[in-house]
Amino acid sequence: MTELDWQGKRVTVAGLGVSGIPAARVLHGLGAVVTVVNDGDDERARAQAAELEAEGITVRLGDGATLPEGTELVVTAPGWKPDKPLFAAAAAAGVEVWGDVELAWRLRGPDAAPWLAVTGTNGKTTTVRMLAAILEAAGLKSAAVGNIGVSLLDAVLGVAPYGDLDVLAVELSSYQLHWAPSLRAHSAAVLNLAPDHLDWHGSMEAYAADKGRIYEGNTVACVYNVADPATEDLVREADVVEGCRAIGFTLGTPGPSQLGVVDGILVDRAFVENRQKQAQELAEISDVNPPAPHNIANALAAAALARAFGVEPAAVRDGLRAFRPDAHRIEFVDEVDGVAYVDDSKATNTHATEASLAAYDPIVWIAGGLAKGATFDELVEKSAKRLRGVVLIGADRALIREALARHAPEVPVVDLDRTDTGAMSAAVREAAGLARPGDTVLLAPACASMDMFANYNKRGEAFADAVRALATERA
Repeated sequence: MTELDWQGKRVTVAGLGVSGIPAARVLHGLGAVVTVVNDGDDERARAQAAELEAEGITVRLGDGATLPEGTELVVTAPGWKPDKPLFAAAAAAGVEVWGDVELAWRLRGPDAAPWLAVTGTNGKTTTVRMLAAILEAAGLKSAAVGNIGVSLLDAVLGVAPYGDLDVLAVELSSYQLHWAPSLRAHSAAVLNLAPDHLDWHGSMEAYAADKGRIYEGNTVACVYNVADPATEDLVREADVVEGCRAIGFTLGTPGPSQLGVVDGILVDRAFVENRQKQAQELAEISDVNPPAPHNIANALAAAALARAFGVEPAAVRDGLRAFRPDAHRIEFVDEVDGVAYVDDSKATNTHATEASLAAYDPIVWIAGGLAKGATFDELVEKSAKRLRGVVLIGADRALIREALARHAPEVPVVDLDRTDTGAMSAAVREAAGLARPGDTVLLAPACASMDMFANYNKRGEAFADAVRALATERA
């Protein structure tokens, strides 16, 4: 659509919040007649509605189910489930439903920066930020945007500081991809696939299919995880531009058209002149921060996308060296009495926690929270030999305790039946009692945080505060 196409177009925006409000304002600025509908009608929603209504945007609170009369397009917040009545009404009326990513894609100008896109169950944010660091090290004007918390609409419309970019590093969730049917990236990666958000998608097959949308129409490279065959299956199923290549990444020795690791060196056998016989050194494992196995995989995926865009090997190394991970992602907090304390509060599902547990040995594991329908038998069975002990917290800790009883009955378990503000401090002290010098106390909950904390950040901060208090006490 051009700007003129929006004049007088009646658009319904579903949901207030980080995506709905910017979408409503952009569409209103383009001349559309915008109505925002929202399920909630609390104090925060009323304050947001008042701001939008002062700008001339209609807001309807407490009724997100009814399609406003005359609607010609629905733009939805990505978290709205596909089975909501609003979307059934739109389908019955022949009205398209777009997400904010689809809107951003449609609003791109003729000379818009290409997208290098990343999805996966775990590791998306880290990989996108690594990619952005590599692109910047190559002298390119870039930004990490999308599900990372930066509006794609701002980026494609050139809102400061996103003007005149060369390329975008874009994180996309399965929700966003579901509502983005026309997205066509330069190159894209699916890092991994594990059961997650199945209550939203309805099945693992539907979840994987939405992840796989990221490959549709790719022009240069579809990057997949050699260790996760489901990601390669998605590449095979994708309808790509003629000549687009499948590029694998592996923690082992890479084959042709793959990136991998040889003798502690990250190497490229995909974007070299003679990939049958040659490999290009990109960086050392020590250049990856932190050098945990799953983070090396993230670095290889980022490197593959950068190389697909023509970035030179030295920039991959320099970008990885410059990259600093976000807080609460396998973050070293302190060492107390010879025991390392590591915060991976971001490990909110079993797949992420399995990767975190694989990075250390032996471990005193702090786990628990809201399970979101997850089961823990496979996780415990795979990790049992690494466990010195376990401290359990949170609403669904019994599920983990039962899995430990089945698959690691010899591992000591402390079950903390507390949800007060001192619970994390108690957990750290119990973990310290189980640990020996040389061990790692690892917060990798395998669960969501909202039973005890506002979010995973607050949970990680509570852990770090408790560790620092312990260090001060024992100094």
